[in-house]
Amino acid sequence: MSTRTIVWFRGKDLRISDHAPLRAALAAGDVMPLFVLDPYFFAPARARELPHRMQFLLDSLSALEAALAERGSRLFVVAGKSVEVVPRLTREWRADRVVAQRWVEPFARERDRRIGDELGAAFQLYEGETLMPPGTLRTGAGRPYSVFSQFARVFRETVVIGGPWLPPRALPPVPSDVRADTTAIPTCEQLGIQRNPALLPGGERAAHARLQRFLRDAASAYPERRDRMDLAGTSRLSADLKFGTISARQVWTAVDGALNGTPAARSFLNELVWREFSHSTLWDRPELLERPFRPGFEGFPWQHDEELWQAWVDGKTGYPVVDAAARQLLGESFVHNRARMISASFLCKHLLIDYRRGEAHYLKHLTDGDWAQNNAGWQWSAGCGCDAQPYFRIFNPFTQGEKFDPEGDYVRRWVPELAKMPTRYIHNPAEAPDAVLREAGVWLDQSYPRPVVAHRLARERFLAVASQHLKRDPRASEAS
Repeated sequence: MSTRTIVWFRGKDLRISDHAPLRAALAAGDVMPLFVLDPYFFAPARARELPHRMQFLLDSLSALEAALAERGSRLFVVAGKSVEVVPRLTREWRADRVVAQRWVEPFARERDRRIGDELGAAFQLYEGETLMPPGTLRTGAGRPYSVFSQFARVFRETVVIGGPWLPPRALPPVPSDVRADTTAIPTCEQLGIQRNPALLPGGERAAHARLQRFLRDAASAYPERRDRMDLAGTSRLSADLKFGTISARQVWTAVDGALNGTPAARSFLNELVWREFSHSTLWDRPELLERPFRPGFEGFPWQHDEELWQAWVDGKTGYPVVDAAARQLLGESFVHNRARMISASFLCKHLLIDYRRGEAHYLKHLTDGDWAQNNAGWQWSAGCGCDAQPYFRIFNPFTQGEKFDPEGDYVRRWVPELAKMPTRYIHNPAEAPDAVLREAGVWLDQSYPRPVVAHRLARERFLAVASQHLKRDPRASEAS
């Protein structure tokens, strides 16, 4: 007897290939694809709080709808609260079960708990966001790992990554008695969002095109070019992994097969293992979205200087690499990873502003804004996270720019008022002679600001504040 299954697509699995819930439903019988326009994300006021992610999601959702239709099925798009819509449609459609891909975030786990309480065993969650179920690797003492290198070693020794599943060639038509009060996928305009043409296109096909482009053009030189802010040396797959338009297993398999154990393969795959680490860490410690991992940082005396905060947000700090990162974030909803680290370190350690403000700002504007990844990166930069950069290590934005943007091309692109500065001074225009500034058309404090803080003094201030605060608590360098 055929089993009727609702496949609940939920925004982090917007694909039909290597999709465990869809595969399980197809093997059992009738397939009823569903997407819920939950006001938690899709209420216009809420959608406007995350405009770039919403644009990418809507494009990817439209691509999913088309892919299902091409194979003989359809996507039911229903507005309402998930905790109400899913149980109701399960009853109305006489579905035997609901299958979906697991999320790691605490708010999503609470949503799933509520639905599971109502549907019982008929609600089944599958893995697929990560390469392994989060929370499965443990130390010899049975605890979660707090050091990435140890986690990565055990991951490579124990985790077996199988080949991804191909997309189904065809899907059965939805049963004729299945009906719902559906709605069209909203447009950005309907949600009050202005489309940003600088964003990467969403959808499964676009994701695979990006993967192939990376393998063809940049993958073999990944270790040498991954930190270069001025070069296209990364995969640009972060938003695809966040929204599941491609699976981590598909990326791992493709890169591992193409680079075949080379240093480039090991370097890139290590970034996927870091992604596993961040998701597992959030799974085991859901409080991290609110609190620092290291208990010694509780109550840290962050400053609340709104002028400095706004200078950082607008890209007007007088530190060209920091400003370029700020403007790239607002301009194309992406920031190169090296620039993210420099920018985050600057906010927390030069300006003494709470990492959680920067974390929220990035989460709002990044297309690839992923809760686990974003939180892990910001806590690492602030020195308070799991396996974090030590608090006393403070990036020098000037030397970081010289090393990872050696010709200044990244700065010139995003800080055009400095475009004519000679390379020697592009990362520190305040040190340039007046004649050089005039020749480049730069007027400090007019066309471009002087540094809002002096690097050496800011560094000394943070070290003094941090050491004074952390020495009060013997757990400052320990995991919670």
